[in-house]
Amino acid sequence: MSSTLLEMSGIEKSFGTNKVLKGVNFELMPGEVHALMGENGAGKSTLMKILTGIHKRNAGKVAYMGEQKEYTDPKESQLDGIAIVHQELNMMKDLTVAENIYIGREEVNKGFINDHVAIEKTEQLFERLKVNISPTEKVDHLTVGQQQMVEIAKAISMDAKLIVFDEPTAALTEKEINELFKIIEDLRKKGIGIIYISHRMNEIKKITDRITVLRDGEYIGTVLTEEVTKDEIINMMVGRSLSEDPKQRSNVSPNAEEVLKVVGLKVGNTVIDVSFNLKKGEIVGFSGLMGAGRTEVARAIFGADKRDHGDIYINGKQVNIRNTHDAVKHGIGYLSEDRRRYGLVTGFSIADNVVMSALSNYSSNGIIQDHKVHQESEKYRRKMKVKSTSSTQIVRSLSGGNQQKVVIAKWLVRDSDIIIFDEPTRGIDVGAKSEIYDLMNELVNQGKSIIMISSELTEILRMSDRVVVMCEGRITGELPIENATQEKIMELATDRKEM
Repeated sequence: MSSTLLEMSGIEKSFGTNKVLKGVNFELMPGEVHALMGENGAGKSTLMKILTGIHKRNAGKVAYMGEQKEYTDPKESQLDGIAIVHQELNMMKDLTVAENIYIGREEVNKGFINDHVAIEKTEQLFERLKVNISPTEKVDHLTVGQQQMVEIAKAISMDAKLIVFDEPTAALTEKEINELFKIIEDLRKKGIGIIYISHRMNEIKKITDRITVLRDGEYIGTVLTEEVTKDEIINMMVGRSLSEDPKQRSNVSPNAEEVLKVVGLKVGNTVIDVSFNLKKGEIVGFSGLMGAGRTEVARAIFGADKRDHGDIYINGKQVNIRNTHDAVKHGIGYLSEDRRRYGLVTGFSIADNVVMSALSNYSSNGIIQDHKVHQESEKYRRKMKVKSTSSTQIVRSLSGGNQQKVVIAKWLVRDSDIIIFDEPTRGIDVGAKSEIYDLMNELVNQGKSIIMISSELTEILRMSDRVVVMCEGRITGELPIENATQEKIMELATDRKEM
């Protein structure tokens, strides 16, 4: 590696009286993969927004390719060869894949946009990246993982010299992750600098050269990846040690009452004859590979998707859940894996989002009682440790982890008896994960019951009382936590029981 590609020194940033960056330093060399780590709200995204011109810094210097820079908008930084793959997808859902990738860079002939050029370029790009997505498909029809691959392709299409990857693997399958790592290695060989933001320790150890850690907006330090342990990184991030030990035994009594039973559930070809139950105070972990049908099961139970057939029983009584309103009425809450799309109204305040699922409790004669809304939302903001100035803060301005806490608060306010957590800690740092785990344990101790869908086996083994495994729309096995191992789960997830 040659001279420094990027040097950020003494960066400070405040939003009103809230100081979010306090003299932060960061350095990137050509051909380096440099991890930027820290809890949600530590200032990682703000630092990158300053780099790309979304935010203006209050103090400090940015030197890029040997020149002092202060971009005033993202377009300037893009033209200078800086691209970012955002954690929260920022695409135009009604446009095609090709239109999203080349928006603002279209080929124009006699005043008309030549779509064929963008389609051809996208085909060539996808062939290089081994991505199997049609350039003419509307983005709204893609899965979250496919949309993330489109975002990555868009960044690479810009011939960038520096690419920021913000939680790029959060919605990707194992195969897609492996392809992404090959892409990153190819970019590294071409001398492109990579800033890699992720909370997945195994990824960080596998593909990065150095790690810079922020905590509460402050620069903690930079270390060589090969010389630091996972526990040392966590300690730098949160200032304390956190346990990730698996659960040794179920906390649920064998005589606990059954609160939910699903029999013969079918949804198209994605869910086929699924049957399972859930007991009072139990956490049932749903495991399986991407596309196994876990989310589709959850959405059918919650009434978000129509089921072809299948029966649902709550507390021993058969119920007819035709829509989400019916599900909420029967005491079911659902935290979607795509929190921005289905869980939040990001242009609204924390308070508005928190009381949204139980608005009738805060109105009198059709008039919303603002003081009750403020009082209740402030209570849950503090309970969930949402990093914000107040409950009037707009949700869009929160970090991903803090947005997730707002979604959870929404269902706590509703006092749901059965809560479905779909990828509850996706894109969330280890500190916030621990807080959410503590909250889930608190809920089941109160007699609530939880279905937890997770792609992280360590999370499944740490939190579940029982593990249900799916493969290609079917349940392929069920394991009591005492007998569950990563190997057994993966055998069932790939349907390799007979091998």
